Amino acid sequence: MRKRAALIGAGEESLHTIKKAQEFGVFVTALDGNPEAAGLKAADEGLAVDISREKAVLEALRQDGGALLEGPDGGKAQSGPDFVITGPIGRYLTTAGAVNDAFHLRGISRQSAVWCTDKYLFHEKLHAAGLRDCYCELVSAFCGKEAEEARQIVDNLIKKAEEALPFPAILKPRYGSGSRGIFFLNGVDELRTALGEPDGGTAGEPEASGEDYVLEEAVSGEEYGVDAAMDGKKYCQILLRRKLLTPPPARQAVGYFSVTGQEEREARLISLVRDHLERVTAALELQDCLLHADLMISGERIFVIELSARPSGHHLHDLFTPMATGIDMAEAYIRSQCGLPYTYEPKETRRLLIRYFALPEGIVKAVPGKEELAFPEGVSLRAWDCELRPGDRLERVTTGHSVMGRGYFILEGETDEELEAAADGVLGRFAVEEDTGQKNDRLSVKK
Repeated sequence: MRKRAALIGAGEESLHTIKKAQEFGVFVTALDGNPEAAGLKAADEGLAVDISREKAVLEALRQDGGALLEGPDGGKAQSGPDFVITGPIGRYLTTAGAVNDAFHLRGISRQSAVWCTDKYLFHEKLHAAGLRDCYCELVSAFCGKEAEEARQIVDNLIKKAEEALPFPAILKPRYGSGSRGIFFLNGVDELRTALGEPDGGTAGEPEASGEDYVLEEAVSGEEYGVDAAMDGKKYCQILLRRKLLTPPPARQAVGYFSVTGQEEREARLISLVRDHLERVTAALELQDCLLHADLMISGERIFVIELSARPSGHHLHDLFTPMATGIDMAEAYIRSQCGLPYTYEPKETRRLLIRYFALPEGIVKAVPGKEELAFPEGVSLRAWDCELRPGDRLERVTTGHSVMGRGYFILEGETDEELEAAADGVLGRFAVEEDTGQKNDRLSVKK
């Protein structure tokens, strides 16, 4: 009988997973609150349902209708999916967990999804297991409280920070993903400014936003990303990626190097990360899911910034990681759920760099064509997708949203240094002038 999958969250980055599922004959029911979501149109059945409303999602998946197929006796099969698939999704990974729990499916539980998506509970869970050691304080929303009460909350928080928080520090939303709303703080004065005035803060500041934040020390080291999977309860590491970041305070990833393990130092690092994340995923009780993690590494200390049971975005899980390792993690996961042969273990890893078009703020005046590019010996262009056009107005790169949508390119070479130099050469072919404030034909390029 044809397998059925529920896709929770049907944004554009879900299209790869939908396509892979359909290649194996899986009937995909996609759910998203945006009726124009790309995945709703690509799926076999698209349901415009707010995925933050778990009961509504469960009810939609139980409804008789197009998703119901013939059962073994020729009648209608029991309502409900055979498994859940996810794209790069944020807070409402919990809904995927709720679907798994409700239909008794293999995959992440709702409780594990909560630990992944709630940054404060994530810290508490790993800290209790001896796997995350840093200052971490919950900043409860105080929007709407009386001014005096709000000031007291801020004063108490500042006093705690003065006594125990080693700066620099990070103030970030308790829920969600990416670099949205993150403050990089060098001292108590910057913390107080970031919190805003309790009697009416600036829009976008924690006081005015009405949501919880987490305040924690900014652990030093070099930042990495990981693509991995849980095969049952077994942790399978697919790719370790070293991040190329903008300078503080933004520290936005504008590129990733694949860590191949060809050098002894790299092999040792891959092993350290694998050993540590085996313990972390066990503590979070993860099973039968794809995952990605952000790490800070200093020497042999592995600090997990975040980890979530869903694939990475920004054309990593669907393009860069398969190109580097030969493993399409979405395909492997779907195969595992369909009872087909699969593997998460790469045979080898190629040395690649994916670079996003993180250009200066201003107006694009010149864009090189792919055919105009030349590379030094040993470096080759593996992929090119440039969405920039003359006349585009570019904003300053501060978050993932400010650089995504411009496109990317992927280079292959022998060393990271050669790849970075070649990528800088490509970016140097673009001409960007200061924005004088005049209107342009095209708006800022961002997603």
